[in-house]
Amino acid sequence: MTGFQKFLAGLGILIGLIAGGAIGVAGIGHKYGAWPFPTARMLLEYGFYAAAGAATLGVLAILLALVRQKGGGVFSAFLAIAIGGGVAYVPWSMHNKEQTLPAIHDISTDTADPPAFVALANERKNFAAGADYDPANAAKQKAGYPAIAPLVSPLTPEALFARALVEAGKQGWQIAAKESEQGRIEATAVSPWFGFKDDVVIRIVPDGTGARLDMRSAARADMSDLGSNAERITAFIAAMK
Repeated sequence: MTGFQKFLAGLGILIGLIAGGAIGVAGIGHKYGAWPFPTARMLLEYGFYAAAGAATLGVLAILLALVRQKGGGVFSAFLAIAIGGGVAYVPWSMHNKEQTLPAIHDISTDTADPPAFVALANERKNFAAGADYDPANAAKQKAGYPAIAPLVSPLTPEALFARALVEAGKQGWQIAAKESEQGRIEATAVSPWFGFKDDVVIRIVPDGTGARLDMRSAARADMSDLGSNAERITAFIAAMK
């Protein structure tokens, strides 16, 4: 009989879907203020274990089919493995980043003289991360993100500023300041899933016949940013080249 195999596979699919829902709602609920981050993190953890269990049920169903030499429920079993594995990968990848990437939340292309928040300084003071750059981040950043560097452009500071402002708009950031005479742009980026807010400040100064663009991206939460700020700077500068 293949009824038990089908039951295991079906149960795996159901648990996998429930786990996916729990993981998905973890971030959405946090974004809209339904619960604090520790609760969202708990949902991610439980969702991971449930998804891993769902994939395990799929494997058991396949093993049972091989032992019994009956193929009933095998397709559903593979589906349970795919759903469970795919869902479990999301929190697993987040945890892996947390364990392997530098435990910093403030990235700058210039760690000796990082761009300063001005328009967003008071706003950042309301959060644990604050507005000041921690010099201790410099060594950690160099070790973890050695490729982070400023952009040196042949454009004039005015032309580079205009281009940077357009690109910041394309990124969907909330512009807080655009001081062309000072060569400074400040903005806030909001993550689509958890609603985490990272603040960005761009500084553009003359450099020979061209201009130099430095950028700082800092989370408001004083915990590991899972590489998001480094990724933001890398993507922005790549788009500006």
